[in-house]
Amino acid sequence: MPATVIDCTDLDAEVGFFTSEVGFRVQLVIPADAPRRVVVEREGVALELRRSSANTPIRLSVDDPRGVGELRSPGGSVVELSVRSSEVEVPDNAPSLTVVDADAGGFGVGRAGMEYRDLLPDRWGGRFIASHIRIDDGGDVADWVHFHRIRFQMIFVASGWVDVVYEDQGPPFRMHAGDCVLQPPQIRHRVLRSSAGLEVIEVGCPAEHDTLADHDLELPNASTAPERDFGGQRFVRHVAAGAPTAPWVDPSFVVRDTGIGDATAGLAGASVVTHTSDATASALVHDGEFLLLVGLAGDATLEVGDRTVDVRPRTSVAIPPGMPWCWQGHHADHEALVVSLPAGSVRRR
Repeated sequence: MPATVIDCTDLDAEVGFFTSEVGFRVQLVIPADAPRRVVVEREGVALELRRSSANTPIRLSVDDPRGVGELRSPGGSVVELSVRSSEVEVPDNAPSLTVVDADAGGFGVGRAGMEYRDLLPDRWGGRFIASHIRIDDGGDVADWVHFHRIRFQMIFVASGWVDVVYEDQGPPFRMHAGDCVLQPPQIRHRVLRSSAGLEVIEVGCPAEHDTLADHDLELPNASTAPERDFGGQRFVRHVAAGAPTAPWVDPSFVVRDTGIGDATAGLAGASVVTHTSDATASALVHDGEFLLLVGLAGDATLEVGDRTVDVRPRTSVAIPPGMPWCWQGHHADHEALVVSLPAGSVRRR
């Protein structure tokens, strides 16, 4: 991570001050026999303390309120600590009909060695992000305990399995195809290991958000609080096996709800719709700010506005509010993930 350089006349005193009084930890010392530079880190903020003939003042924003205020080091440096705002900046929405075909390619290596494919290239003005993530080889994942500053984020397993662990949610657990989780704002979590060929769909708001490491928390942690509130949301683990279905707004489908609508107080919803009958398909529309459909199984044909889209497994279709859409044909095993903000915004036209 890039470090802010702080010149100091008494390097030893400054290192002691930042580690004992301000909560930083030493990450790097150069050289070991006669240190001239020491890098310390706290909550993703790195400082390079450099021996010099003058001191540099510094202002820092942190999450932990410990020591907030103005501090003066033994060497004379003034450190102003303030609590970082927890507000998430969400760009204005810029909806567009966005179709990404299943075999469009475009995977790139992202965090912890996982491969990412963008399902919403224009990000709707930066308000939303949708990613198709895969791990080809499986095994242990080079992840660490971290959290996100977000408005909304969910993970859906499309293929394979993955072991994960979450703050206050007990021991690690395994997610299989069809399972999903809601990751409420700032919940600490870690990906542990996966099967070969793991595929997940991740949807979040806003598109660009901070991912921060938490070096001090070990997971699983000692406390268990499944109903804990995280920024107005609670953690949800939805298990597909044995989950009930119900009629949907389109009578040719049934719906399996994930519980994300209740856990977010209606901010967002996610469900799996499965074709079950030859009933006449309904023309649908949504009145919300966002809707994403991702094919999970079987093939289908979707009429969206004046466009015909072939929906295969991992084809994604982002549909602007007010634009009509309708299934014109589908195989008997067709299944799709539907994510909307807010929950319950899909209706018959």
